Amino acid sequence: MVFFFECSDPRYIVYMGKDKFENEELLKYGFPEDIWFHVDKLSSAHVYLRLPPGTVDLANVKDKDAAKQKLMDALASVPENILNEMAQLTKANSIEGCKAAECDIVYTPFLNLKKEERMDTGQVGFKDEAFRILMRNVEKDKEMVKQLEKTREERRVDFKQEKEERDVEERARRRKFIEEEKAKKKEEDKERALQKELKSYSALDGLEKTSNVGVTKTGTIEECRDIEDDFM
Repeated sequence: MVFFFECSDPRYIVYMGKDKFENEELLKYGFPEDIWFHVDKLSSAHVYLRLPPGTVDLANVKDKDAAKQKLMDALASVPENILNEMAQLTKANSIEGCKAAECDIVYTPFLNLKKEERMDTGQVGFKDEAFRILMRNVEKDKEMVKQLEKTREERRVDFKQEKEERDVEERARRRKFIEEEKAKKKEEDKERALQKELKSYSALDGLEKTSNVGVTKTGTIEECRDIEDDFM
């Protein structure tokens, strides 16, 4: 079972693991659109913000740098008030964090999370430490937490099935993109070959027009014979 919450913007989905075992399951089936929140350096719930569909569509991405930029753009697209709500929810669901006057909240794209065999259940690391954002000195906002907690709902969700369906859709978009890129390259190669051929014809045409310029003056048979005699 997973806890779901409603933030102030219905475009976003907010969910959270019930315990460390649930967190471990969620780590297997996150979407590229998911942003992971946690209290920095303290134990806490794993809170996820799922961005609107298509926000992180990697089907058309050609390399890692482009993918990273896409994720950075996705992070930057989240409104400040939503980030604050996520920070408050994360702090409130940390045994130590909720008692502290203030604490730091870390968040990063789900795709930046790293799980290793040596790690405890529910524990994660980061693929790129620089690719995480820290919200410092977050103080409790009782009213905001109260509003979020009012929307708490426990649901049974088949995240595995959802992930598989999304992956099928993304692979289809990826295949379509690759096919379109191949067709585009084929047309570009065809156009380049045509332009090259046209340039060759143009050069030959110019050569034909200039090769005999000034050789004959009258164009008579006698003059042509005289020219031939000169060459011979």
